[in-house]
Amino acid sequence: MSDLFESIKQGLSEAIEYERGNLPETRIDKLTITPIRIHNSEDVKKIRKRLNMTQKLFAAALGVSVKTVEAWESGVNTPSGIANRMLELLSQDNTLLERCSVVARQ
Repeated sequence: MSDLFESIKQGLSEAIEYERGNLPETRIDKLTITPIRIHNSEDVKKIRKRLNMTQKLFAAALGVSVKTVEAWESGVNTPSGIANRMLELLSQDNTLLERCSVVARQ
């Protein structure tokens, strides 16, 4: 029973040190996440045009349907969660899709 007790005690001690960030391989970084910006129809159209893409190409690059892009640009629907994050990244870096090999210029 003594070995079991020592094992549990060691595990709890390590858990406490981990929580405190004292174990070198478990250093805890503090991050701040920028809130997701909601993009409106004009934003979507502006981003797409700045990328010099048709609605069809833009939809394919984002992994959504052409109808989705049309609905965003007409204001019928608005992009949600991950789509808004991706649109924000594209608004800040118009080379992102090329750098990540999503699109290639020919």
